[in-house]
Amino acid sequence: QVQLVESGGGSVQTGGSLRLSCAASVLKYSTYCLGWSRQAPGKEREEVAVIEGASMTRYADSVKGRFTISKDNANNALYLQMNSLKPEDTGVYYCAAGLRMRWYCSLRQEDYNYWGQGTQVTVSS
Repeated sequence: QVQLVESGGGSVQTGGSLRLSCAASVLKYSTYCLGWSRQAPGKEREEVAVIEGASMTRYADSVKGRFTISKDNANNALYLQMNSLKPEDTGVYYCAAGLRMRWYCSLRQEDYNYWGQGTQVTVSS
C-alpha cells in the first residue's frame, strides 16, 4: 500500500527557504518513481523534482538551482529543500509516487498516480 504524508509547509517572504518532508512507504522500492508536485492557484499540477536510485535527480526548469530533492532510506523519508523562494512558488506541494513506466523517472505528471494530502507553501513579496 502506498502511503505518502507530507509536512513542513508554511509562509515565507521572497528569498526565504523551506524544507518539505514526506514519509513514503515505497521509498525503498526501485519499481517506484518518487518526487514532488505542486499546484498553484488556477494552474494544473506540475512535477517539479524527482529522484531515483541513490542520487539521480531531475528538476523542472522553474526550480533548477533553487530546489534540492533528497531521500533518507533508513527513515523512509523524502525531502525537498527550497531556497531563494519566489511568489510564483506559492501553491500546494504534494509528495508523489508512481510505478516506473520508463527506463528513467520522468517529470511527466501522468507518470505519477499516488499523492499525499498536500502541504501549503505561500511566498509573499
